[in-house]
Amino acid sequence: MKEFKVIEVKRSILEDNDADAEKLRQELKEEGTFLLNLMSSPGAGKTTMLKRTISMLADEMKIGVMEADIDSDVDAQAITEAGARSIQLHTGGMCHLDASMTRQGLLEFGAGDFDLVVLENVGNLVCPAEFDTGACRNVMILSVPEGDDKPLKYPLMFSVCDLVLINKIDVLPYFDFDMDKCRQYIYRRNPKAKIIPISAKDGEGFMEWTQWLREEVAAWTNS
Repeated sequence: MKEFKVIEVKRSILEDNDADAEKLRQELKEEGTFLLNLMSSPGAGKTTMLKRTISMLADEMKIGVMEADIDSDVDAQAITEAGARSIQLHTGGMCHLDASMTRQGLLEFGAGDFDLVVLENVGNLVCPAEFDTGACRNVMILSVPEGDDKPLKYPLMFSVCDLVLINKIDVLPYFDFDMDKCRQYIYRRNPKAKIIPISAKDGEGFMEWTQWLREEVAAWTNS
């Protein structure tokens, strides 16, 4: 039997990325820029949520959005029309962004010009959770039509997020979604997670969400 060497490639890649992500956070701290990593599955309402958020905070802070997709520029166009600067990041088929990719986008964007930069990550509940982007906070959106059991099926995503927005609560009467069970499942994965039910369509819950964001940005830039 031939001898062969086993190389833990994934572990090495993740360790290198973690170090790069921490370096990026320090760079953002020096620039006074808050980077928010926003994750969800496709169709959960990230872009619609961002458009309403921008409209509520545009007079208080300079906001930029980096839209990550495998292809197309549909979301970047929508954000631009909402009144915020936006760039599109094409991942070349990859289902996530890492710290190096995020840094490339920030350099092109000129992150120092913004108080808040939102990275709208690729729509996926698996890969984006595995890679630290260098963001100051991680937020994910779980939409009601997806079901209340997603924290059980995708544990890493919920464990890495500081806040979970449960979107599309305006359609709760039409889906078998148990809000109490969903909260229990999220806390099982992440006892420290903050949970805010919202409706990007009618604005319910957005006062609490935007206040959380204001406080996080202020704490980051003033620390």
